[in-house]
Amino acid sequence: MITELIGKKIGMTQVFEKEGGELIPVTVVQAGPCRVVQIKSEKTDGYNAVQLGFEEENKKSRLKKPGVGHCKKNGLPLYRYLGEVRIEDLSGIEVGMEFKADLFSAGEEVAVTGTSKGKGFAGVVKRHGFSGGPMSHGSRFHRGSGAIGHHANPNKIFKGKPMAGHMGVERVTVKSLKVVEIIADQNIILIKGAVPGGENGILRIRKKPGKKAAVKG
Repeated sequence: MITELIGKKIGMTQVFEKEGGELIPVTVVQAGPCRVVQIKSEKTDGYNAVQLGFEEENKKSRLKKPGVGHCKKNGLPLYRYLGEVRIEDLSGIEVGMEFKADLFSAGEEVAVTGTSKGKGFAGVVKRHGFSGGPMSHGSRFHRGSGAIGHHANPNKIFKGKPMAGHMGVERVTVKSLKVVEIIADQNIILIKGAVPGGENGILRIRKKPGKKAAVKG
C-alpha cells in the first residue's frame, strides 16, 4: 500500500489545540494530490515501486522531452515533480490512481524529508561547531580550523575531515512529527513543529513504519 506522498511546504503558522487550548506551532504542507504515473514490479524492474507525479504543468516547454513523453505515454497530465515510492504489495494499484492528503490522519506520526536551506560558505566554527582560539588581543588564532594534516606519514588529508565549505542544501529527514489537522478539501496537512527547507520546498511525507494506508482511487 502507498504510505508516502510528495508535497510542498507552504509556510508556518500556529493553531490552538481543541482540548486544553494549547498554542501549537505548525507547518502547513500541501500533500498531493499525487497520481500514479508508472508501476515498477519485481518481475520487470527487480523491485516493487510506484512513481508518483506531483503538481501539474501546463507548458511542456518547461519540462524536458523525456519527461513529457513519459507522462503522455499513458495519457496522463504533465507533472513538474516525479518521485518513486517503494511498496511491498502492488495489488489494487493502477496507473492513473490519485492519492490525496486524506491518506494521513490527525494524531498519527510522520517522517518528513526535504532539502535544508542553503547557508553559503561557512567556516568551521559555524559549520562544525569548533570552539576556535582565544579572542583576546595578541592572539593570531581566532576562528581558524588549525592543523588539518600530518607531518610526514601518511602525508595526506583523510576524506571527511571537518573543514570550511558549503553549508546547507542537504537531504534532511525529521522523524516522529505529529499530524495536528487534515484539511482534506484543500489537500493541506498541519504538522506540529518545523520541517526541512524553506517555503515552496518539495517534501516527502511518509507514514510511520507499521501504519498501513487504504488504497483510494
